[in-house]
Amino acid sequence: MAIAEEERALVDRFLADRDERAFCEIYRQHGPALYGFARHLLERDAVVDDVVQEAWLRAVRRLPSFDGRSSLRTWLIGFVVNCCRESWRDAARHGTEQVADDPLEDAAQPADSHAERLDLERALARLAPGYRTVLLLHDLQGMTHEEIGDLLEIAPGTSKSQLARARQVLRTLWARPAHPGGEDGE
Repeated sequence: MAIAEEERALVDRFLADRDERAFCEIYRQHGPALYGFARHLLERDAVVDDVVQEAWLRAVRRLPSFDGRSSLRTWLIGFVVNCCRESWRDAARHGTEQVADDPLEDAAQPADSHAERLDLERALARLAPGYRTVLLLHDLQGMTHEEIGDLLEIAPGTSKSQLARARQVLRTLWARPAHPGGEDGE
């Protein structure tokens, strides 16, 4: 496959002598996707830059272990997912973000306004982190349930059920009428 060979060549060039142009090309090809993916996973834009930067730092340190069994983008997204998980744990530990004990309970809360119900990004942000992660990995990144299972250390069947539940919750969010108290929910 030409893309896999090109990725391998870029990685090898970077690893051989820390070729800055090779790294810049890797970053150019994958940076926007990693940033966009992190932005979809995290509810707080303020931490997206930090998470993506940390993911890149970890990926560069571990680049010698990239074996090409998956695409480079899939491999890099694994670092973003792990950094997002750490961010969620830190936020829960410090009380800066509500983390759902029951993903359905948290995700099915009604939206605050009519516009919010129709806004996919806001609806995605309302999904519990596990649901959102599987949905984005499968539907946005095109990963298989087996790849998602390997990445998240869950069974492929768990990935399938979380995807189905995530889609169900999204449909519920979009179908729910606005609060009777008005557009702003008051």
